[in-house]
Amino acid sequence: MNAPALAADRAAYLDSAPLKQGDRVRFVSPSGPGSAESLERAVGYYRDWGLDVVVGDHVLDPHPRATYLAGADEVRRQDLVDAWCDPDTDAVVCLRGGYGAMRLLDGIDWACLREASSRRDGRPKLLTGSSDVTALHEAFRVHLDVPTLFCPMPGNDVFRDVEGIRDDVRRWLFEPWRGRSIVGPRTEVLVPGRAAGRFTGGNLSLLAMGLGSPEATVVPDGILFLEDINEDAYRLDSFLLQLRRSGRLTTAAGIVLGSWHTCAEPDTVRALMQDELGGLGVPVLWEQGFGHAPDALSIPLNVDGVLEADAGGSAAAGVRLAVGERA
Repeated sequence: MNAPALAADRAAYLDSAPLKQGDRVRFVSPSGPGSAESLERAVGYYRDWGLDVVVGDHVLDPHPRATYLAGADEVRRQDLVDAWCDPDTDAVVCLRGGYGAMRLLDGIDWACLREASSRRDGRPKLLTGSSDVTALHEAFRVHLDVPTLFCPMPGNDVFRDVEGIRDDVRRWLFEPWRGRSIVGPRTEVLVPGRAAGRFTGGNLSLLAMGLGSPEATVVPDGILFLEDINEDAYRLDSFLLQLRRSGRLTTAAGIVLGSWHTCAEPDTVRALMQDELGGLGVPVLWEQGFGHAPDALSIPLNVDGVLEADAGGSAAAGVRLAVGERA
C-alpha cells in the first residue's frame, strides 16, 4: 500500500463504526494464560453484541515450561497470524495481557500481514487489547499502519465486574470515532497548552522494553499516552529516562498520563511526572483514565486527534481530548 492509502486506512473508523452485528472477531491470547471460564465469559459478551466469534486454536494450551505464557511462542504467534490473515476477520481481540506479546514479533512475516490487513469491505481490520498488548499496538502501527484500540480485555475480571467498561468498549466498537471525547472524570492539567497529531503509546514499561527494536525507530510527532501498573517510583523514573534518552519523549507534541494502579503513592507518581515531563514544553494531562484502573477508558491509537488543556483545568473545565482532528 502507498502512503495515501495508508493514511486513508488510519481514518477509516472516524466516520464509520469499526464493527456491525454479524461481523467476525477472532480471539487470541498473545501474552499470559487465561481459563476456560474466562474464555467462555468473554465469548458470551461478544456474541451477545451480535458478533461472530472465532476462538484461536491454542488459546488454552499450556506452555511446556513457563506458566506465565499462554502456550509456546510458536502457537501463540500462529493464532495471531491465522486470525489476522483470515479473509473473513473484521477484528482481532486479545483476551488478556500479562507478558509475552513482544516475544512473538520477530517471527512474524509482516509483509504477509500487510497484504491481509483489509477486510472484505476494504477497510482495515482492527486489533484490540491493552497492557502487554502495547507491543502489538506498536508493531501494527509501524508495520501495518492501521488504527488499533487500546482497551480493557474481555478475559480479565475487570471486564466482568464493571458494566461501564463493557459499555465503553462496545461503543468504541459499534460507533464512529470522530469527535469523541476521552477525558476521564479525574483528569487534571499538569502543563497547559494545545497539541495535535497521531495518538501513540500505551504501557510505559512495554514502551521502554521495546527501545532498540525495529518498531522503536518509527516515532511520529504526536500525542503520547502513558500508563502502568505495579511499578515503584524508581522504576517509573527509569522508564521515563529511557524514553527521554531515546527521543520518544522529546518528539511528543503532547503527553497524556493514564492510571498508575497499584504503583507508588499517587502524589509521589504525580510529582515524578511533573518533574520529568513538566519541562518538555508540551501540554501534559494527569490521570486521564485509561490503563489498569477499575474504570479504565479505551483509547484509539494510530489515529489523529487534538489535546487542549487550559491552566488550572479539570475534567469539567478547560480540557479537551478529541479523536479525528488535527491543527
